[in-house]
Amino acid sequence: MQIDTAAYQRVLGDELRSLRKQRGWTRKELNSRLQSEISLQTLATYELGTRQVSVVRLVEICAALAVPAHEVLARVHERVFGDTPTGHLSLNLVAIVADERPELQPLRRWAQGRLHTLPLGQTPQVHLDLPALEYMAQLCQLSTVELIRALRDLGGTARR
Repeated sequence: MQIDTAAYQRVLGDELRSLRKQRGWTRKELNSRLQSEISLQTLATYELGTRQVSVVRLVEICAALAVPAHEVLARVHERVFGDTPTGHLSLNLVAIVADERPELQPLRRWAQGRLHTLPLGQTPQVHLDLPALEYMAQLCQLSTVELIRALRDLGGTARR
């Protein structure tokens, strides 16, 4: 897989800027919430994607924005590569909540909880890996294969 680092940086910066703006914060307000000192210019270059952000700095910025860094990176990955991470099933929480099959009630309750805590502006799309699917299958008293089949009926997409 080839990674266009410039495009990746731009998309990451766009995600960070979008999260900041969703909170109604200026760069100065975000900067005041950071654990370490950085200049407003540096923060601007991260948001513009013209400067690489270190992993530690990304985690710090995401913590200030109250969004896990792995969720931000998952959205960036989705935008840059346009696919679901390998070994995951991509699901829409709204579709799960709308489904009325009784056997999916535990999954529906979980999806409702996730939607309720979803940060402002975040898409209701989640990626579940095999251990999560196996656990949810147990909760629904279905085999993992049966649960995956039911979720694919709801429009879930998988990548092996």
